Amino acid sequence: MAHEMRKSIWACLICGIVLLLGWVDWVTGTELNFFVFYFLPVATAAWFLGLGAAVSVSVLSAIVWFLANDLAGQIFSAHRFAVWNTGIRLVSFLSIGYAIDRMHQLLDREQATSAALHKALSEVKVLEAFLPICAQCKKIRDKQGEWQQIESYISQHSKTRFSHGYCPECAKKAMRDAGLMDN
Repeated sequence: MAHEMRKSIWACLICGIVLLLGWVDWVTGTELNFFVFYFLPVATAAWFLGLGAAVSVSVLSAIVWFLANDLAGQIFSAHRFAVWNTGIRLVSFLSIGYAIDRMHQLLDREQATSAALHKALSEVKVLEAFLPICAQCKKIRDKQGEWQQIESYISQHSKTRFSHGYCPECAKKAMRDAGLMDN
């Protein structure tokens, strides 16, 4: 609910800024051009409300700019030039809205990826330093001086689990030692 309320507040604020810019455009007439200032509400809508809102604010900005110029007495040699200028501004506003929305999406994706990476890194336990290991039985001496099976030591220091089996050479040796196979 609070999220929707924030969106509504942003939408009202953005529309208010567009209307304020239109009023300033109308009051100053055709001598001053405030075209680039319309990028601010379009970019804000894209960032906080998404692409759909940016498109709506772009259309609103183009209409407000057109009306402000018309009411201020801007005279064109042909009506098509006013439409052309409005269309160019609309395309500019839409381009800014799309670019800002895309940047926001990419930033969100990068932050999610970074968070997942940090989580994964925090879960990884790393075996560091030298491990004293018996040359015969392969037990490892821990920090308390106790000797443990290698499987037990690694399991305690990582999320590794072990299953046991025989490699082909050891399987043949075990079979020979058991008398089940000839040399």
